[in-house]
Amino acid sequence: MKPFLILQLRPETEASDDEFAAILDKSGLSEQDACRVRLDQESLPGNLSLTDYSGVIVGGGPGCVSDEPNTKSETDRRIESAVLGLMPQITERDFPFMGCCYGIGILAHHLGAPVSKEHYGEAVGAVACQLTPAGREDPLLEGVDDSFRAFVGHKEAVQQLPEGCEHLVQSESCPYQMIRHGANVYATQFHPEADGHSFAVRIEVYRNAGYFAPEESEQLIAMCRAEDVRMPERILRNFVSRYQQV
Repeated sequence: MKPFLILQLRPETEASDDEFAAILDKSGLSEQDACRVRLDQESLPGNLSLTDYSGVIVGGGPGCVSDEPNTKSETDRRIESAVLGLMPQITERDFPFMGCCYGIGILAHHLGAPVSKEHYGEAVGAVACQLTPAGREDPLLEGVDDSFRAFVGHKEAVQQLPEGCEHLVQSESCPYQMIRHGANVYATQFHPEADGHSFAVRIEVYRNAGYFAPEESEQLIAMCRAEDVRMPERILRNFVSRYQQV
């Protein structure tokens, strides 16, 4: 099988390793079926060809595409440039793509839609999401309940549906929880790979990153571990099943 290209954006090794393990576990991929690139540590090959891969999965990260350039670290700027540099090929070719959390901001920004902290940021935790009519017909949401819980935690959000996109999943606190551009380019605001364990790891790692007051971390960890979040992982498994190529 052609591998899936998994791009990771987290500079923190503990969070990056746990996210990679979660993506493999929830998608059903083995390490041999994945080409992992930590963009905080390495650059994309200059001769990278999408035809060598079954699809692209982009993980989350602490960066915000809407932040002013002069406030971003050199690492954040390099990561953002690398991912944005792939988006023209991906959208023009309608190449299989799954952007998780940070990925929806990247996709919307590339398509010219507003991404900002003005509205729709969500505190760390699980929220109730609902399929839209288009979502009920989408193959990646096959087997997903009309209403399900998913883990979120983000400062910025898509403010308006990008041109050429279908609106697939919404929530009361953030309308654009999942979108699709063309037939094969997907992005979620929630984390389809996350369960209570992985979110507990991220809460520990990012306790001083401004998502919540540090003294709230233990309460948030207990809350996340008490959540039974299972539906979102079906989206990752459906993505791999649909697009895996020999």
